[in-house]
Amino acid sequence: MKASISWHRDVSFLAESGSGHAVVVDGAPEHGGRNIGPRPMELILMGLGTCASFDVIAILKKQRQEVASCECTLEAERADAVPSVFTKITINFQISGNNLDESKVERAVALSAEKYCSVSKMLEEAGVALSHRVTFA
Repeated sequence: MKASISWHRDVSFLAESGSGHAVVVDGAPEHGGRNIGPRPMELILMGLGTCASFDVIAILKKQRQEVASCECTLEAERADAVPSVFTKITINFQISGNNLDESKVERAVALSAEKYCSVSKMLEEAGVALSHRVTFA
């Protein structure tokens, strides 16, 4: 896996993945940014939510669960000192579908957290406290 980062101007950068996708990353205005893209730590949080959601949907499809929607919201706390690393993250899944087996959904979320989500595992090993919640629409 590869990525390249090109400085644009001020504190904005063009980040390009090895698969050819790009995103503009920018700093906050109080740090010289123009607010034209997400911050680096926001990208990590977005990556965590996407990785976990990918796992949950894949597991539920294998279990033949008819998922209509899967929304994942994340709330993070950061250390007060520099570097301002994540200390705690709560991942909230809101899932709806036809005749969903709630125990299978909860198991899919647990499997993602405990076994499959690379981002979760990496953050946990770095000392971030992760928790997960599931609500059904």
